[in-house]
Amino acid sequence: MSQTASETPANPAASLARRIAIAAVLIAAGNIASRVLGLARESVIAGTFGTGVDTFTAASAVPTQLYDLLINGAISAALVPVFSEYAEGDEREFWRVASSMINLVLLAMAALAAFLALLAPQVVSVLASGFVGAARAETILMVRLLLPAVVLMGLSGLVTALLYARQRFLLPSFTTSAYNTGIILGALLLAPLLGPLSLVAGVLIGALLQVLLQLPGLRGMHYRPALDLRHPGVRRIMRLYAPVALGITFSTIGVVIDRTLASRFPSALSAMRYATTLIQFPLGLVAAAVSFAVLPTLSRQASAADESAFRRTLGMGLKVVLLLILPATAGLAALAGPITALLFERGRFTSADTLLTAQALLLYLPGLPAAALDQMLLFAFYAHKRTLAPNLVQGAAIGAYLLTALPLLAFSNMGFGALVLGNSAQWVSHLLLLLLLSRGLVSLRGLRLGEALLKSLLGCAAMAGAIVLLARVLPGGALLRLVLAGGAGAAIYFGVCVLLRVEALDFFIAVLVRRLRRARSPEPPPENPASG
Repeated sequence: MSQTASETPANPAASLARRIAIAAVLIAAGNIASRVLGLARESVIAGTFGTGVDTFTAASAVPTQLYDLLINGAISAALVPVFSEYAEGDEREFWRVASSMINLVLLAMAALAAFLALLAPQVVSVLASGFVGAARAETILMVRLLLPAVVLMGLSGLVTALLYARQRFLLPSFTTSAYNTGIILGALLLAPLLGPLSLVAGVLIGALLQVLLQLPGLRGMHYRPALDLRHPGVRRIMRLYAPVALGITFSTIGVVIDRTLASRFPSALSAMRYATTLIQFPLGLVAAAVSFAVLPTLSRQASAADESAFRRTLGMGLKVVLLLILPATAGLAALAGPITALLFERGRFTSADTLLTAQALLLYLPGLPAAALDQMLLFAFYAHKRTLAPNLVQGAAIGAYLLTALPLLAFSNMGFGALVLGNSAQWVSHLLLLLLLSRGLVSLRGLRLGEALLKSLLGCAAMAGAIVLLARVLPGGALLRLVLAGGAGAAIYFGVCVLLRVEALDFFIAVLVRRLRRARSPEPPPENPASG
């Protein structure tokens, strides 16, 4: 069969664009499922416990931060870039590195989990100093029961890195869905028996499901019960990971400060939790999907010193993030109250809780676009195996949080809203500092990012105005008005983007059209060489 110009090996840019688009779609599909289930999880928790999950919110930060410290940051910064290099070479060497990392991480996580279980009272004193009496005792118990999940989460993260390195995106994309499913099952089935401890049981179930889901992707693996710390691949991972650990340590300090301050306001941790869930939905759907889709490609281009291709890939990734995250931010701002009420206001979650959560959501939104773009830039540094500078930025960003939150706490009546606004300031400052540092990594000039930003903002303005107007005048119930207004706003946004010829949208439409044409025109069977 003859190939078109866009499909020949002579046009690797088009082939690369298709691979990135397909990977992004697979990851986005998993993220859609996981974020929808995440909203369902929080809706179930809200209806069952209302804003009475402060203790669980505080306790669950311990395994989450431990996982982030040892695994989550290392996946993008060290594991995927190094594993990707070995995945293209000797299979035995690849599994030698992988086996050593699996054994090392599991041993470290098990030891730290046991150590923190012994020190649970001291951990709670630092993390939630505002808790006293029964709330403190319940938080200590939850911390100890949650720590075994860390080992399972660590194993799941390692498997995710292995599959991403081999460009197998499907199963890892649904790990968060499995985790959320476990918590939903725990809350629905065990709440009458265990109360808030049912959420702890749900975390343990979800962590186990994450591992079981990905195991089929490791068929044919050559795992070895060995620990070769002198292997060059292992040592390189450790060198890349060390600065990440420093950055996550800064982040953990920020979380501890934030949770400690919030624990002094009734229901603050719960309201911040539900608002953060709404923020994480577009972040996971857009930033994580695009960033993880392009990371293996960026890593290979950086290793090959193909700076021109690296620049194009990064530029397109940033444009796609802008195209999608800005309307998500505008939509959440225009519909903060109705969305919060629709998702959470039932059972023990009252209209007063809706107001509290919606206010927190609005204060988080200024930092949402910055957080999305920040992840894309962070992965560009990681692809070049430069992990120190972007993680040092985290310490400065926490300074921006403190400079915003503490004066507002002292001199305003914003309450815990000051902490939320401090988080937004932290995200924005992190992006600005990372943009400054990226000038020494890759030139963003000539990529027309400013043009993409302006066009998307014009579309967002039209979208937000339409949503506010339609939400007030459309007949029907709250759900119908929300769907119609949101749908019309999205249509207006993308219509404006089409009229303005937004490059990222043109790119996706072109990829989709090509895929549809290929699906409708199946390739003929190959000719029999012997017949000639």
